[in-house]
Amino acid sequence: MRNNTFLRENLDWLSRATDWAKFSATAGLGVIHCGHLQQGRSLMAPYLPQGGAGGGGSPYSEGGALYALGLIHANHGEGIKQFLRDSLRSTNVEVIQHGACLGLGLAALGTADEDIYDDIKTILYTDSAVAGEASGIGMGLLMVGTGGEMLAYAHETQHEKIIRGLALGIALTVYGREEEADTLIEQMTRDQDPILRYGGMYALALAYRGTANNKAIRQLLHFAVSDVSDDVRRTAVLALGFVMYSEPEQMPRIVSLLSESYNPHVRYGAALAVGISCAGTGLSEAISLLEPLTSDVVDFVRQGALIAMAMVMVQISEASDSRVGTFRRQLEKTILDKHEDTMSKMGAILASGILDAGGRNVTIKLLSKSKHDKITAVVGLAVFSQFWYWYPLIYFVSLAFSPTAFIGLNYDLKVPKFDFVSHAKPSLFEYPKPTTVATTSSAVKLPTAVLSTSARAKARASKKEAEKANAEKASGAESSCATTSSDKGKSSSKGGDSMQVDTPAEKKNEPEPSFEILTNPARVVPAQEKYIKFLEESRYLPIKSSPSGFVLLKDLRPDEPEVLALTDTPSSTASTTGGSAGQQGSASAAALSHHSHLIISRDLL
Repeated sequence: MRNNTFLRENLDWLSRATDWAKFSATAGLGVIHCGHLQQGRSLMAPYLPQGGAGGGGSPYSEGGALYALGLIHANHGEGIKQFLRDSLRSTNVEVIQHGACLGLGLAALGTADEDIYDDIKTILYTDSAVAGEASGIGMGLLMVGTGGEMLAYAHETQHEKIIRGLALGIALTVYGREEEADTLIEQMTRDQDPILRYGGMYALALAYRGTANNKAIRQLLHFAVSDVSDDVRRTAVLALGFVMYSEPEQMPRIVSLLSESYNPHVRYGAALAVGISCAGTGLSEAISLLEPLTSDVVDFVRQGALIAMAMVMVQISEASDSRVGTFRRQLEKTILDKHEDTMSKMGAILASGILDAGGRNVTIKLLSKSKHDKITAVVGLAVFSQFWYWYPLIYFVSLAFSPTAFIGLNYDLKVPKFDFVSHAKPSLFEYPKPTTVATTSSAVKLPTAVLSTSARAKARASKKEAEKANAEKASGAESSCATTSSDKGKSSSKGGDSMQVDTPAEKKNEPEPSFEILTNPARVVPAQEKYIKFLEESRYLPIKSSPSGFVLLKDLRPDEPEVLALTDTPSSTASTTGGSAGQQGSASAAALSHHSHLIISRDLL
């Protein structure tokens, strides 16, 4: 079960959330339980709308819960789509509609389901600003890469939020279509409305995602320096990150001049472009480019640079690059500094979350091992970058997270126990040390005023003490001569029995081993993959050489009994019904305890 200890231990903080903060707090549970398909709905049950249109709970927590269901079932929504459709149809509350549209878009990502499309389009035509924005994004998520048509309504509505949602939705529909999308891109980039031109930048980015296409790069650079709208210029630079993520080494060179632009929006776009294209690489040039931006004079540039730096440094250890430790200390200082501005502090908090995402067991990957783009990850980062306008969209970054582990599977797709070697120092890829919070603070001693009479009295007292000390020294010198000879005899007799104690300085520092033995399954970060080798006497060998992910194994000694490292079934197939009932009882007791915590927190929400 995913860890929601923080929420259960901070119910007071949860209870203070109001309105959209309550929506976001509830939706955050979807990220915590992401991929928990079997129990997803029961985990969110205390917050979901009760009895159709709502059961008296807060519409913000109910809308957030529907959004959370989408995050849990992102791209795997077969079992939850119908419930989300029913929830969308049975409410007229725009906040709940907002959550349902986002949830449906996520659950039915890229399926192009016509019935769901009609349901979401019905919400769009109500012309509600809040629900309309989510419906535009939801339609784009549903129709990813299909080339759907939504531009006409974007010209009809007067709501900026709806136009912005549709602009991003249209961009999502042209995902990966390259030249086929050129006509629509031309139409959007020449539009008088800057919001649609802004959508055109995203359309250009997603149509040519990961291609490093020269024509697309030239167009984006042209808009980055020539458009009259700061929003369009910022997005044009940011979009370069999506076009170039297949060649991250080139990215710092392309945006190096833009990162020094007089326009802070362009500097912000350059930072996030580097973060997106170089995510998880720890590229030294990228870090060098972002470092000065983290102390920029403009608050939102610092925010973007901190987030981008975290994306680049995710799963990079301090041992492999000392700047990682410096950056972590900078984040801690920014978060704790009461005088730091809100935007920088928010960027530092988000950056800290990205650095330690998934318990430090995930990275951000936009390409698979076979160099194909991961649609869900690219779409997730594209919508995440919209948090500039709408903070709840921050949670889309979770779609880009990819687990970093080696999980060897046998013929029965079970996880056998065996060892393999990482031929690198353990410190290069170890977990970062836990942060410690200082419990005591030393008070600063202020200077004390000294009176002239006090100074004279102190001088007289010190003179008397000096005379007394001289007299004592003279008398003590005579007695010391008499006792010296006897003390020498005693010390020589005790010397044979005295015990020698090693001082800390005498202890030798053992050299760090140059390799590490890992046991299946194990955490293997991307930079570590080249050091992974199988032992010569190993019982298992990979059918296809792969240093991470799910790896099918060939058993060289199939007649010997296997020892499994992980199992989700009872240890004995002939277990009694009483034993199984006991296991079910303990599991249900744990579920009941967890459920009660959720109900308490729902009452607070």
